[in-house]
Amino acid sequence: MQFACHTLIYSDDAAATRAFFRDVLQLPFVEDAGSGPGWLIFQTGPSELGVHPTRTERAGQVHESPRHHQIALMVDDLATTMTELERRGAVFSSGPDDRGFGLVALLQVPGADELMMYQPRHAVAHSL
Repeated sequence: MQFACHTLIYSDDAAATRAFFRDVLQLPFVEDAGSGPGWLIFQTGPSELGVHPTRTERAGQVHESPRHHQIALMVDDLATTMTELERRGAVFSSGPDDRGFGLVALLQVPGADELMMYQPRHAVAHSL
């Protein structure tokens, strides 16, 4: 049995969002001609899936988060990646910030919600 992860981003401006992934992030892609011209499907490389609790307690503090899904792009060197992407026109709304589990920046995506980009400090499973 083989599993792959197909991530979906819903955008108010799909053409601008696709152009961002193609031109700024430079992700490899195929065009799905059956879905119409310009419908690009991007390779995102190795992936992993983490399951987080909606309620935890650490050091006497309760942390709660609503049930949701999140997309995060993992990188091996956040500072270098941010500099390179900014040269290509990327805009970061925050970061780099130390969140304990890793260094984090929020990347603005045209037509869509921000993506977390981070340099993990935790054990990773994407290369198993």
